[in-house]
Amino acid sequence: MDSESMMRVVLAGGGHAHLAVLADWARKPLPATRRWLVTSSRFTAYSGMVPGWLAGFYRAEDLTIDLEPLAERAGAELVLADVIGLDAEHRMLALSNGEALAFDLLSLATGGETDTSALAAAGQRLLPVRPMCGFIAQWQGRFAPDLPIQPQEVVVVGGGAAGVELAFAICAVQKGAAARYRVSLVTARERFLAGHDQRVRKLAKRALQERGIAVHFAQAVGAEGGLLLSNGRFLEADCIVAATGSRAPHWLAQSGLACSPEGFVAVGPDMRSLSHSAIFAAGDIIERADRRLERSGVHAVKAGPVLAANLRAALEEGAMRHYLPRRRTLYLLALGDGRAICSWGSFVGMGRWAWRLKDWIDRSFVRRYRDHNIAPE
Repeated sequence: MDSESMMRVVLAGGGHAHLAVLADWARKPLPATRRWLVTSSRFTAYSGMVPGWLAGFYRAEDLTIDLEPLAERAGAELVLADVIGLDAEHRMLALSNGEALAFDLLSLATGGETDTSALAAAGQRLLPVRPMCGFIAQWQGRFAPDLPIQPQEVVVVGGGAAGVELAFAICAVQKGAAARYRVSLVTARERFLAGHDQRVRKLAKRALQERGIAVHFAQAVGAEGGLLLSNGRFLEADCIVAATGSRAPHWLAQSGLACSPEGFVAVGPDMRSLSHSAIFAAGDIIERADRRLERSGVHAVKAGPVLAANLRAALEEGAMRHYLPRRRTLYLLALGDGRAICSWGSFVGMGRWAWRLKDWIDRSFVRRYRDHNIAPE
């Protein structure tokens, strides 16, 4: 078929949700289409394993997936660039390499941006957790063992699962480091493991105390030399790890897409834009119109196969599927010492068995895409 008459399908973002789409295309190519994957890096890091990497359980290569061979198997051209603009009406993406990419069908899963606006005054001390590959590279640069001066005060800002896991992992790192440093966690009290069972929060608080991680229940503002807390205290910090959650990419505001008041793409249960039927979105970039959905890697992973099916259905005029989160979601919170807290429905437990379960699940996920073992879900 002449390429001019083919439908142009673009995946913007190389994160968890689009891995499932690429796998779907590799298993069963989309007929009469040209396909692109636009992503800032050839490699994507599985976020669930980053704390384990910090704590020394994994090598960096254990949690990274090479997107180039996966895109090749999916018949998609890999474009290494950031999305810097979207014209939804004219179906055009603006890329950081200066190119404009036209599309007939678009899926957005570029992820949100770490909201560091309140911490910006901390300057070079600030280390955002997103993008993950950037965080890994910067951490390795700042904490290289041969550096003459090591950070002494490390503060994690953000009380979600990512922030809490990183605090535990950083504490584990310093036990084997030549230089000792103190680890603190700053979070608003109501945001500490919000959405988790109160027994999970209780176990996590006890573990933080046992590990000597100081927890400050307060809001934080960046300042010269550290953080100014809402309780009036000044907290010195040589390194501030920002795990403050996601904000919408700035270019969405001018895209013409229907967005939530916070600027995220408004989608229905089929992950289709409420305003533009040729655009789908998943992951941290969305706001569901029908229900509250936490911005979690768990949902991005689980929604991936549904997104893949709906992109195919949009081309073939088939029926759309809905992503319905499970009534009970399995959460595994790593403690950085070979243990984890497990919660599933009303069950809450902690121990090495929970870490082994998390390790098996995470390694299996990465292996599926890294080794191209992309059998149907």
